[in-house]
Amino acid sequence: MEYQDVILATFIERKHRFIAHCELESGEVIIAHVKNTGRGKEVFIPGAVVALQYCPSPKRKTSYDLIAVKKFKQWINIDSQLPNRLAYDGLLDGTIHLPGLSGEIATITREVRYGNSKFDLALMTSTGEKAFIEVKGMTLENEQIGAFPDAPTIRGKKHVHELRAALKEGYHSYLLFIIQFEQVQLATIHTAMQNDLRDEFAQAIEDGVQVLAYNCSVRSNTVTVKQSIPFVLDYAFIDPN
Repeated sequence: MEYQDVILATFIERKHRFIAHCELESGEVIIAHVKNTGRGKEVFIPGAVVALQYCPSPKRKTSYDLIAVKKFKQWINIDSQLPNRLAYDGLLDGTIHLPGLSGEIATITREVRYGNSKFDLALMTSTGEKAFIEVKGMTLENEQIGAFPDAPTIRGKKHVHELRAALKEGYHSYLLFIIQFEQVQLATIHTAMQNDLRDEFAQAIEDGVQVLAYNCSVRSNTVTVKQSIPFVLDYAFIDPN
């Protein structure tokens, strides 16, 4: 994924979850739309370097989207719409592998309703096997450990529960984390943030739902899925906030 018309700026403050004030290199202070509703306290620090995409439109209140933040020497992409696209492309080109499936991927469909949820992706293989994939972006990092979520998510818990139900009906079920940064040793659940989500994951894994994680090579204007990263459910993640 390559963003067009990207410029660097300095983060000033986040007025609320959708809006950030940033200073351009010219000294002009602008308002940018934050493409992530997570808290992001560990990266949205005054003075941080951020990447803005310039995308003016008469239908928008601002001409800029905040798409990435530099944490020390590492870029972290915070575009919550990007993981689904990366997952779709990664499955098609073979970068992302779904263990347990037989045959080649024949079709992939986005936004497929099942039960009370919409799964991000559904696919069928050349041998007739069917699978649901729910994709979650991961942006929270500390000491090269990635964790999800950075804020409680009722919707995320419901998706894991629905994956369990689909599995019992004969579908392959996958929860795929797209880690939106590169320097990471493993991915885990932020149990201290949402213990009931950890319990739902534990039951899902016991049932046979497969949890996968892939990190990304991230620059200010590009993001590329890189490689599989271990997922460890009960790693003792230390919240940087």
